[in-house]
Amino acid sequence: QLQLVESGGGLVQPGGSLRLSCAASGFTLNYYAIGWFRQVPGKAREQVSCIKRGQTYYADSVKRRFTISGDNAWTAVYLQMNSLKPADTAVYYCAADPKGYPCSDYVSRTIPYDYWGRGTQVTVSS
Repeated sequence: QLQLVESGGGLVQPGGSLRLSCAASGFTLNYYAIGWFRQVPGKAREQVSCIKRGQTYYADSVKRRFTISGDNAWTAVYLQMNSLKPADTAVYYCAADPKGYPCSDYVSRTIPYDYWGRGTQVTVSS
């Protein structure tokens, strides 16, 4: 069973940067679609990014600030977050899905991801 563990969250000042990691135990992720989501209490979960075999997706709210990538062995996927804003404060989750759809389908058709991590808190505040 694929298990995902997020790390790298924390408290950062506005304008700062964080890099979130999503590590897979015993699996390589290169054949999965990997999504990063965030959720604030009382609000719907938002998909902020996705990567699948070189295809990437970014929500408008994070374009040109966030970058998704995988390590050389595809045992971890990263979300580099720059120019952070207070509005980026949320719990960030990574998710993986083996069904093989392109990232655009996961967003437009809200195709569910099969595997989820437990999340890491990101707080942007001065």
